[in-house]
Amino acid sequence: MKIPEHETAIAAIVVTHESASTIDDCLQRLRDAVDVAEIRVVDNASSDDTVSVVQRHALADPRVRFVANPDNPGFSVGCNQGADDSASPWLAFVNPDLQVLPDTLARLRDLAAATGGEALLGADLVDEAGIRDTAARRRDPDFAAMLTAPGAASRLGVEVDDAQALQPLEALSGALMVMPRSLFRRLGGFDEGYRLHAEDLDLCRRARMAGALVAVANRVRVVHIRGVSSRARPFFVEWHKHRGLWRYFGKFEASQRGVGVRIGVFGAIWAHFATVALRLLFRRR
Repeated sequence: MKIPEHETAIAAIVVTHESASTIDDCLQRLRDAVDVAEIRVVDNASSDDTVSVVQRHALADPRVRFVANPDNPGFSVGCNQGADDSASPWLAFVNPDLQVLPDTLARLRDLAAATGGEALLGADLVDEAGIRDTAARRRDPDFAAMLTAPGAASRLGVEVDDAQALQPLEALSGALMVMPRSLFRRLGGFDEGYRLHAEDLDLCRRARMAGALVAVANRVRVVHIRGVSSRARPFFVEWHKHRGLWRYFGKFEASQRGVGVRIGVFGAIWAHFATVALRLLFRRR
């Protein structure tokens, strides 16, 4: 695949699953975005009209290409597929329920480039009412705290520091990430062992370990309509969220902990899952 000559070109990667309610608007916004040279949509076995909407955009704009997976291999796999099928020097991983503005991705790219390029940046995510999303600014999971409070590892929010245009963080939301392709390749992409959730925490931690800056651009605001593709399968989502936390613990912290702590963390993660699952069950009834 020929690499675009324009060194500021951006490839926008969108992974979809049952995203028909938002993907049309998302793709139109990406087609209108500054310096977006490639748009890659990877669909993970949607049963709604997602693929037909994407096909319509692909017919109208040669920058749009898509992969229709016959099953759902997970978000990480989809992101890596989209990155592999593109060549632009900058990558933007964009959720299908995001409403980017024409200059959103270019501003994030420019901010990353100004740091020397070794940066993984996110934006100030807000809901439709303008309320800031706590997932946009996160710390690493605190597994030690789980031993006294089972849900502590998933409470990761960090306070906003609006005095900083770029606020360094331990982790960002995977809903929107912009980074140079060179850094993504050096990290080996997303860890495909995660099916859903915690893959963004993993990527951010590996980026920091590699010496890259992980930060949120506090003055680049984007509307995020959260959870559109996961509302129909809350048990599935919660299962993989907790499974992802266990994988993350195993990769980064288990070797530094004793057997008792490892057993305790395992019990705390799955006790919390059981509590959440029961709550969902009673709510459904």
